[in-house]
Amino acid sequence: MAAAEVYTGTGGQPLQVTPGSFRAWVMAARPATLTAAIVPVMVGTSAAYSLGEVRKAPAVLALVGAILIQIATNFANDVFDAEKGADTAERLGPTRAVQAGLLTAKQVRKALVVTVILAVIVGLGLTYLAGWPVVAIGIASILSGIAYTGGPYPLGYHGLGDVFVMLFFGFVAVCGTAFVDTGSVPPVAIWASIPVGAIATCILIVNNLRDRHTDVKAGKRTLAVRLGRTGVLIEYALMLLAAYAVPSYLAIQGGKMWMFLPLLSLPVAALLFRRITLSEGKPLNACLANTAKLLLLYGVLFSAGFVLSRATP
Repeated sequence: MAAAEVYTGTGGQPLQVTPGSFRAWVMAARPATLTAAIVPVMVGTSAAYSLGEVRKAPAVLALVGAILIQIATNFANDVFDAEKGADTAERLGPTRAVQAGLLTAKQVRKALVVTVILAVIVGLGLTYLAGWPVVAIGIASILSGIAYTGGPYPLGYHGLGDVFVMLFFGFVAVCGTAFVDTGSVPPVAIWASIPVGAIATCILIVNNLRDRHTDVKAGKRTLAVRLGRTGVLIEYALMLLAAYAVPSYLAIQGGKMWMFLPLLSLPVAALLFRRITLSEGKPLNACLANTAKLLLLYGVLFSAGFVLSRATP
Protein backbone atom coordinates (compact mmCIF):
# COMPACT_ATOMS: atom_id res chain seq x y z
CA MET A 1 0.00 0.00 0.00
CA ALA A 2 1.37 3.39 -0.97
CA ALA A 3 2.03 5.89 1.81
CA ALA A 4 -0.03 9.06 1.87
CA GLU A 5 0.99 12.56 2.88
CA VAL A 6 -0.59 13.51 6.19
CA TYR A 7 -0.96 17.02 7.58
CA THR A 8 -0.38 16.95 11.34
CA GLY A 9 -1.47 20.49 12.12
CA THR A 10 1.77 21.21 13.98
CA GLY A 11 3.29 23.35 11.25
CA GLY A 12 5.99 20.82 10.37
CA GLN A 13 6.46 18.85 7.18
CA PRO A 14 3.69 16.42 6.17
CA LEU A 15 4.24 12.84 7.33
CA GLN A 16 4.24 9.79 5.09
CA VAL A 17 1.71 7.36 6.54
CA THR A 18 0.93 3.91 5.15
CA PRO A 19 -2.77 2.90 5.20
CA GLY A 20 -3.48 0.44 7.99
CA SER A 21 -0.16 1.11 9.72
CA PHE A 22 0.44 1.67 13.43
CA ARG A 23 0.97 5.37 12.74
CA ALA A 24 -2.44 5.52 11.06
CA TRP A 25 -4.02 4.10 14.22
CA VAL A 26 -2.15 6.58 16.40
CA MET A 27 -3.55 9.37 14.22
CA ALA A 28 -7.08 8.06 14.69
CA ALA A 29 -6.59 7.81 18.47
CA ARG A 30 -5.37 11.45 18.56
CA PRO A 31 -2.95 11.31 21.51
CA ALA A 32 -2.74 15.11 21.62
CA THR A 33 -6.35 15.20 22.85
CA LEU A 34 -5.67 12.96 25.84
CA THR A 35 -4.80 16.03 27.91
CA ALA A 36 -8.54 16.64 28.17
CA ALA A 37 -8.96 13.16 29.69
CA ILE A 38 -5.96 13.22 32.02
CA VAL A 39 -6.32 16.68 33.57
CA PRO A 40 -9.84 16.21 35.04
CA VAL A 41 -8.75 13.01 36.79
CA MET A 42 -5.57 14.66 38.06
CA VAL A 43 -7.45 17.67 39.41
CA GLY A 44 -10.29 15.58 40.87
CA THR A 45 -7.81 13.34 42.68
CA SER A 46 -5.82 16.32 43.97
CA ALA A 47 -8.96 18.06 45.20
CA ALA A 48 -9.97 14.89 47.05
CA TYR A 49 -6.45 14.54 48.48
CA SER A 50 -6.61 18.08 49.87
CA LEU A 51 -9.40 16.86 52.16
CA GLY A 52 -7.91 13.49 53.15
CA GLU A 53 -6.37 10.29 51.85
CA VAL A 54 -7.53 8.99 48.48
CA ARG A 55 -7.79 5.39 47.37
CA LYS A 56 -5.05 4.66 44.83
CA ALA A 57 -6.67 1.82 42.88
CA PRO A 58 -9.85 3.76 41.99
CA ALA A 59 -7.76 6.79 41.04
CA VAL A 60 -5.68 4.71 38.60
CA LEU A 61 -8.74 2.98 37.14
CA ALA A 62 -10.47 6.35 36.72
CA LEU A 63 -7.49 7.61 34.73
CA VAL A 64 -7.39 4.52 32.49
CA GLY A 65 -11.14 4.67 31.97
CA ALA A 66 -11.06 8.36 31.06
CA ILE A 67 -8.33 7.77 28.49
CA LEU A 68 -10.22 4.86 26.92
CA ILE A 69 -13.44 6.88 26.68
CA GLN A 70 -11.53 9.76 25.07
CA ILE A 71 -9.98 7.41 22.49
CA ALA A 72 -13.39 5.88 21.80
CA THR A 73 -14.81 9.37 21.29
CA ASN A 74 -11.99 10.15 18.85
CA PHE A 75 -12.64 6.96 16.87
CA ALA A 76 -16.35 7.81 16.71
CA ASN A 77 -15.60 11.37 15.63
CA ASP A 78 -13.23 10.16 12.89
CA VAL A 79 -15.66 7.72 11.31
CA PHE A 80 -18.92 9.63 11.77
CA ASP A 81 -17.57 12.99 10.57
CA ALA A 82 -16.20 11.28 7.46
CA GLU A 83 -19.51 9.58 6.75
CA LYS A 84 -21.52 12.76 7.34
CA GLY A 85 -19.25 14.80 5.06
CA ALA A 86 -17.86 17.08 7.76
CA ASP A 87 -14.32 15.87 7.05
CA THR A 88 -13.39 16.45 3.41
CA ALA A 89 -10.35 17.35 1.34
CA GLU A 90 -11.06 20.99 2.32
CA ARG A 91 -10.36 20.22 5.97
CA LEU A 92 -8.05 22.77 7.60
CA GLY A 93 -7.18 20.69 10.63
CA PRO A 94 -4.96 17.62 10.94
CA THR A 95 -5.70 14.82 8.48
CA ARG A 96 -8.30 12.34 9.65
CA ALA A 97 -7.72 8.62 9.13
CA VAL A 98 -11.02 7.55 7.53
CA GLN A 99 -11.41 10.64 5.35
CA ALA A 100 -7.85 10.21 4.04
CA GLY A 101 -8.28 6.49 3.35
CA LEU A 102 -5.66 5.49 5.91
CA LEU A 103 -8.21 3.33 7.73
CA THR A 104 -11.60 2.09 6.58
CA ALA A 105 -14.79 3.03 8.36
CA LYS A 106 -15.28 -0.67 9.18
CA GLN A 107 -11.86 -0.88 10.83
CA VAL A 108 -12.46 2.18 12.98
CA ARG A 109 -15.94 1.00 13.97
CA LYS A 110 -14.44 -2.28 15.18
CA ALA A 111 -11.76 -0.37 17.11
CA LEU A 112 -14.49 1.77 18.63
CA VAL A 113 -16.34 -1.32 19.87
CA VAL A 114 -13.14 -2.85 21.31
CA THR A 115 -12.24 0.40 23.08
CA VAL A 116 -15.73 0.70 24.56
CA ILE A 117 -15.52 -2.92 25.80
CA LEU A 118 -12.19 -2.17 27.48
CA ALA A 119 -13.71 0.94 29.08
CA VAL A 120 -16.62 -1.16 30.36
CA ILE A 121 -14.21 -3.67 31.89
CA VAL A 122 -12.40 -0.84 33.69
CA GLY A 123 -15.78 0.51 34.74
CA LEU A 124 -16.75 -2.84 36.27
CA GLY A 125 -13.59 -2.71 38.38
CA LEU A 126 -14.46 0.82 39.48
CA THR A 127 -18.02 -0.23 40.26
CA TYR A 128 -16.72 -3.01 42.50
CA LEU A 129 -14.50 -0.54 44.34
CA ALA A 130 -16.70 2.56 44.41
CA GLY A 131 -20.31 1.44 43.99
CA TRP A 132 -23.21 1.59 41.54
CA PRO A 133 -23.06 5.36 40.72
CA VAL A 134 -20.00 4.54 38.60
CA VAL A 135 -22.32 2.62 36.25
CA ALA A 136 -24.41 5.73 35.57
CA ILE A 137 -21.31 7.88 35.10
CA GLY A 138 -19.69 5.38 32.73
CA ILE A 139 -22.77 4.74 30.59
CA ALA A 140 -23.52 8.46 30.27
CA SER A 141 -19.90 9.25 29.35
CA ILE A 142 -19.64 6.51 26.70
CA LEU A 143 -23.02 7.25 25.12
CA SER A 144 -22.35 11.00 25.07
CA GLY A 145 -18.91 10.48 23.52
CA ILE A 146 -20.44 8.48 20.68
CA ALA A 147 -23.47 10.77 20.39
CA TYR A 148 -21.19 13.78 19.95
CA THR A 149 -20.94 13.02 16.21
CA GLY A 150 -23.03 9.84 15.84
CA GLY A 151 -26.61 8.77 16.26
CA PRO A 152 -29.87 10.39 15.11
CA TYR A 153 -29.16 13.68 16.89
CA PRO A 154 -25.37 14.27 16.97
CA LEU A 155 -24.65 16.81 19.69
CA GLY A 156 -21.77 18.49 17.88
CA TYR A 157 -23.96 19.12 14.82
CA HIS A 158 -26.60 21.00 16.81
CA GLY A 159 -24.51 23.47 18.77
CA LEU A 160 -24.42 21.34 21.92
CA GLY A 161 -20.76 20.37 21.77
CA ASP A 162 -19.67 23.12 24.14
CA VAL A 163 -22.27 22.07 26.72
CA PHE A 164 -21.18 18.44 26.32
CA VAL A 165 -17.51 19.28 26.95
CA MET A 166 -18.23 21.51 29.95
CA LEU A 167 -20.49 18.88 31.47
CA PHE A 168 -18.45 15.73 30.87
CA PHE A 169 -14.86 17.00 30.89
CA GLY A 170 -15.62 19.32 33.78
CA PHE A 171 -18.39 18.35 36.19
CA VAL A 172 -18.68 14.62 35.44
CA ALA A 173 -14.97 13.86 35.09
CA VAL A 174 -13.68 15.89 38.05
CA CYS A 175 -16.56 15.17 40.43
CA GLY A 176 -16.73 11.53 39.31
CA THR A 177 -13.03 11.13 40.07
CA ALA A 178 -13.46 12.68 43.51
CA PHE A 179 -16.36 10.31 44.13
CA VAL A 180 -14.44 7.11 43.29
CA ASP A 181 -11.48 8.41 45.33
CA THR A 182 -13.44 9.26 48.48
CA GLY A 183 -16.98 7.89 48.19
CA SER A 184 -18.53 11.37 48.05
CA VAL A 185 -18.51 14.58 46.00
CA PRO A 186 -17.11 17.37 48.20
CA PRO A 187 -18.00 20.98 47.30
CA VAL A 188 -14.37 21.71 46.46
CA ALA A 189 -14.55 19.13 43.64
CA ILE A 190 -17.55 20.93 42.16
CA TRP A 191 -15.63 24.21 42.24
CA ALA A 192 -12.56 22.51 40.74
CA SER A 193 -14.60 21.13 37.85
CA ILE A 194 -15.51 24.60 36.57
CA PRO A 195 -12.07 25.77 35.36
CA VAL A 196 -11.16 22.33 34.01
CA GLY A 197 -14.35 22.17 31.97
CA ALA A 198 -13.97 25.79 30.89
CA ILE A 199 -10.48 25.38 29.42
CA ALA A 200 -11.44 22.04 27.85
CA THR A 201 -14.32 23.90 26.21
CA CYS A 202 -11.81 26.46 24.91
CA ILE A 203 -10.13 23.64 22.98
CA LEU A 204 -13.41 22.89 21.21
CA ILE A 205 -14.07 26.59 20.63
CA VAL A 206 -10.80 26.99 18.68
CA ASN A 207 -11.48 23.81 16.73
CA ASN A 208 -14.95 25.00 15.71
CA LEU A 209 -13.72 28.53 15.00
CA ARG A 210 -11.23 27.09 12.52
CA ASP A 211 -13.79 24.77 10.88
CA ARG A 212 -16.86 27.00 10.83
CA HIS A 213 -16.85 27.59 7.05
CA THR A 214 -16.55 23.90 6.13
CA ASP A 215 -18.99 22.97 8.91
CA VAL A 216 -21.64 25.16 7.29
CA LYS A 217 -21.31 23.13 4.08
CA ALA A 218 -21.70 19.88 6.03
CA GLY A 219 -24.76 21.13 7.93
CA LYS A 220 -22.83 21.15 11.20
CA ARG A 221 -24.36 23.98 13.27
CA THR A 222 -21.73 24.46 15.97
CA LEU A 223 -21.78 27.53 18.19
CA ALA A 224 -19.03 28.98 16.00
CA VAL A 225 -21.42 28.73 13.07
CA ARG A 226 -24.38 30.06 15.05
CA LEU A 227 -22.60 32.88 16.92
CA GLY A 228 -19.96 33.81 14.37
CA ARG A 229 -16.32 34.67 14.98
CA THR A 230 -16.93 37.53 17.44
CA GLY A 231 -19.44 35.51 19.44
CA VAL A 232 -17.16 32.54 20.05
CA LEU A 233 -14.19 34.77 20.83
CA ILE A 234 -16.32 36.29 23.59
CA GLU A 235 -17.20 32.75 24.70
CA TYR A 236 -13.48 31.86 24.83
CA ALA A 237 -12.76 34.95 26.93
CA LEU A 238 -15.60 34.13 29.33
CA MET A 239 -14.32 30.58 29.74
CA LEU A 240 -10.87 31.91 30.64
CA LEU A 241 -12.42 34.39 33.06
CA ALA A 242 -14.24 31.55 34.84
CA ALA A 243 -11.07 29.45 34.88
CA TYR A 244 -9.02 32.09 36.69
CA ALA A 245 -11.80 33.37 38.95
CA VAL A 246 -12.38 30.01 40.64
CA PRO A 247 -8.89 29.40 42.12
CA SER A 248 -8.80 33.04 43.24
CA TYR A 249 -12.08 32.51 45.08
CA LEU A 250 -10.85 29.26 46.64
CA ALA A 251 -7.63 30.95 47.77
CA ILE A 252 -9.39 33.90 49.38
CA GLN A 253 -12.34 31.97 50.80
CA GLY A 254 -10.21 29.21 52.28
CA GLY A 255 -7.14 31.24 53.16
CA LYS A 256 -4.98 28.88 51.10
CA MET A 257 -2.51 30.99 49.15
CA TRP A 258 -1.27 27.98 47.18
CA MET A 259 -4.58 28.03 45.33
CA PHE A 260 -3.33 31.12 43.51
CA LEU A 261 -0.82 28.89 41.66
CA PRO A 262 -2.97 28.53 38.49
CA LEU A 263 -2.68 32.30 38.00
CA LEU A 264 0.96 31.74 36.99
CA SER A 265 -0.45 30.52 33.67
CA LEU A 266 -2.54 33.67 33.14
CA PRO A 267 0.09 35.43 30.94
CA VAL A 268 0.19 32.32 28.73
CA ALA A 269 -3.60 32.39 28.43
CA ALA A 270 -3.64 36.12 27.63
CA LEU A 271 -1.02 35.75 24.91
CA LEU A 272 -2.84 32.76 23.47
CA PHE A 273 -6.15 34.64 23.36
CA ARG A 274 -4.47 37.51 21.53
CA ARG A 275 -3.06 35.12 18.93
CA ILE A 276 -6.47 33.53 18.42
CA THR A 277 -8.06 36.93 17.79
CA LEU A 278 -5.44 37.59 15.08
CA SER A 279 -5.58 34.15 13.43
CA GLU A 280 -7.83 32.52 10.87
CA GLY A 281 -7.84 29.17 9.08
CA LYS A 282 -4.83 26.86 9.42
CA PRO A 283 -2.86 29.14 11.79
CA LEU A 284 -5.54 28.30 14.37
CA ASN A 285 -4.14 24.76 14.50
CA ALA A 286 -1.20 26.05 16.54
CA CYS A 287 -3.64 27.92 18.80
CA LEU A 288 -5.63 24.70 19.23
CA ALA A 289 -2.53 22.74 20.26
CA ASN A 290 -1.47 25.53 22.61
CA THR A 291 -4.90 25.63 24.25
CA ALA A 292 -4.51 21.92 25.02
CA LYS A 293 -1.08 22.69 26.48
CA LEU A 294 -2.62 25.49 28.54
CA LEU A 295 -5.10 22.98 29.98
CA LEU A 296 -2.21 20.71 30.99
CA LEU A 297 -0.20 23.57 32.51
CA TYR A 298 -3.24 24.88 34.37
CA GLY A 299 -4.12 21.37 35.55
CA VAL A 300 -0.64 20.76 36.94
CA LEU A 301 -0.63 24.11 38.78
CA PHE A 302 -4.19 23.64 40.07
CA SER A 303 -3.38 20.13 41.30
CA ALA A 304 -0.18 21.36 42.95
CA GLY A 305 -2.20 24.06 44.68
CA PHE A 306 -4.51 21.46 46.22
CA VAL A 307 -1.67 19.18 47.31
CA LEU A 308 0.43 21.99 48.79
CA SER A 309 -2.62 23.47 50.56
CA ARG A 310 -2.98 20.26 52.48
CA ALA A 311 0.76 20.05 53.17
CA THR A 312 0.86 23.57 54.60
CA PRO A 313 -2.31 24.18 56.63
